[in-house]
Amino acid sequence: MPLPYRHLTSVLLRRDGDLFLFDGGEGTQVSLRRLNLKWKKINAIFVSHTHADHVTGLPGIMMLSAQVDRTEPLYIYGPPKIAEYIETSRKVLDMYINYPVVVKEITAPCVVHEGDGFYIRAFPLSHTKTCVGYTLEELDRPGEFNPEKAAALGVARGPLWGKLQRGESVEAADGSTVRPEDVLGEKRSGRKFSYVTDTLYLPSIAREVRGSDLLICEGMFEDALLDQAKEKKHMTARQAATIARDAAVRRMCMIHYSPRYTDRELDVLLREARDVFPAAELSRDRMHIEIPYVD
Repeated sequence: MPLPYRHLTSVLLRRDGDLFLFDGGEGTQVSLRRLNLKWKKINAIFVSHTHADHVTGLPGIMMLSAQVDRTEPLYIYGPPKIAEYIETSRKVLDMYINYPVVVKEITAPCVVHEGDGFYIRAFPLSHTKTCVGYTLEELDRPGEFNPEKAAALGVARGPLWGKLQRGESVEAADGSTVRPEDVLGEKRSGRKFSYVTDTLYLPSIAREVRGSDLLICEGMFEDALLDQAKEKKHMTARQAATIARDAAVRRMCMIHYSPRYTDRELDVLLREARDVFPAAELSRDRMHIEIPYVD
């Protein structure tokens, strides 16, 4: 439930010029406005499931996004019922929408969204209704450009260097062909972001989020309430940490805490998580997390 000091579940991911929203609980737009981001240009929304605490903020976000001139479509992904929810909300609220809205329902694990140098994949979770998790994974980047090698091979500084860095072969001053691999180092890995909430503990989750630079994962209960977590099909903080450890993620922030815990009492969850995965953290409203490249 929303609390005065804790809003409902939502994560905004900014990658270059793209903005991706993962879930949109009630009041999400309040935090978005306080962050002063150009969130009205959100490219796509990824819904884990259609429980109210994850979707009731979407109608307001859609209507506020219509307050700017927009021609780009808004993509909305989620499990079955998300299309019905969006369409019904538009009809009942008589929404004014001045941009295309494309809703796609997820019925099996798959790549749901792709862009320049990345893709977003959905995978199944286990909750009281159909629920999915998401990973955004970047493709490998070209290796680091070596200007000394380029000069030694007779490639003049300027546009030809740019072509080599973009993966194109060029002609040197002596007429020979210089290939990108002649002047670039080993390929460098991209980044990986994963989002998991509202699910029982499943060993398969670790396989999906393996190697994530940042994992946002629910840690709803302490171990003493494991039976209650199982009954409600949620995870404990220790189980979230087990996934992070088994998946060898670099950083894990917990989210979606039970309202039974005050902010001060959340330290119980943090201690139990860090027993298993020392890099575990608690996420907070409007927390800003950088995801740097490893190299």
